[in-house]
Amino acid sequence: MGRLVALGLLGIALALLGERLLALRNRLKASREIESIDLPNCHLIKGIEAGAEDIDILPNGLAFFSVGLKFPGLHSFAPNKPGGILMMDLNEEKARALELRISRGFDLASFNPHGISTFIDTDDTVYLFVVNHPEFKNTVEIFKFEEEENSLVHLKTIRHELLPSTNDVIAVGPMHFYATNDHYFSDPFLKYLETYLNLHWANVVYYSPNEVKVVAEGFDSANGINISPDKKYIYVADILAHEIHVLEKQPDMNLTQSKVLPLDTLVDNLSIDPFSGDIWAGCHPNGQKLFVYDPNNPPSSEVLRIQNILSEKPTVSTVYANNGSVLQGSSVASVYDGKLLIGTLYHRALYCEL
Repeated sequence: MGRLVALGLLGIALALLGERLLALRNRLKASREIESIDLPNCHLIKGIEAGAEDIDILPNGLAFFSVGLKFPGLHSFAPNKPGGILMMDLNEEKARALELRISRGFDLASFNPHGISTFIDTDDTVYLFVVNHPEFKNTVEIFKFEEEENSLVHLKTIRHELLPSTNDVIAVGPMHFYATNDHYFSDPFLKYLETYLNLHWANVVYYSPNEVKVVAEGFDSANGINISPDKKYIYVADILAHEIHVLEKQPDMNLTQSKVLPLDTLVDNLSIDPFSGDIWAGCHPNGQKLFVYDPNNPPSSEVLRIQNILSEKPTVSTVYANNGSVLQGSSVASVYDGKLLIGTLYHRALYCEL
C-alpha cells in the first residue's frame, strides 16, 4: 500500500510539473513563427554589436542607447566587455552612435545598464536614469547629461529593498521615478521558480527621496514602463502575460488600473510618440528562442505600433518583423521625426526612415 501511495504522489507531482512546463511554453510563445515585414530604408547602426536593450530620445533628437546588457541565462556577444551609454544625433544626415564619457568615481568596469529614461527639469537640465546590474545586483543610477562635453556626470546610486529585480524605469522628477520589478525575488533560483510557478508577484514601485512604495502589483513579469504625453497614465508591459496595462496616476502617485490590452507577443520596452501619443513596442515573437540561443535558429524581432490605446478598440499594427536574419531579439522601438530606431537585447540595432 505504501508503495502505491508513493507512486500516486509521484504521478501527481510529475503531472503538475508537466502542466507547469506546458504553461511556460505557452507564455514563451515557444511554437510561434513569424513572416518578415521589411522597411525599405534601414541600416544597421555601426558600433552596436552586443545589444541596445533600451533607447530614449530627447525632444531635440538626441537618442540615448543602453548597450551591453549581461544577465544570467541570456546570451551575450561581448561577455567580458562592460556596458555603456551611446548617443546619436538624429538631426545629422549621417548620424553616428558615440559612447558618452562618464564622470570619474563611477565604477565603469561593472556597468551593466538595462532600462533607461530621461527627464528634463524646469531649468532645462537633462537627467538620465539607468537601471544598472553591477555584479548582477540592482541599482538605479542618476546622471546629469552635459551636452557640450558629450558626457554624463554621476549624481546618485539608488538601492532599495523594494527594488529587488529592477527592469525598467520612467523618470517623473529629477530624483523621482516609477520602476518595474520583473520578479519579486532577487535570487536567480527563486526567480526561476517564481517564473515556473507563474506566481504573478511582480510589481511597480514609486521612488522619491521622501517615499518609496509599491503602487501596482499582480504582474506575471513587469517589464517596460512609460508615461503618456499628458502625464496622466503609466503604461506597463507584462512580457510573459502578453499584455500592456494602462494605469491611471493618482495625486498621491499611486496607480489604479484603467484597462489591459492583450497582444499575441512578448512585449518588452515601450516608447511613446510625444505628438500622437502612439505606443511603439519592441517585442519578442518567440521567447524560447530568446533564452535558448541557437545561431542556426536565432530569435526573431517584431515592432508594434498601438494607436488610441485609451479607446474601446485600439489599433495595433506590425510595423517591422524579421526572422533573425537581420535583427535578433528586438527589445525597443523609438521614433523621432520620421525615423525609427530598433534596439535588441543582445544583438544589433537598426536605423530606419519611415
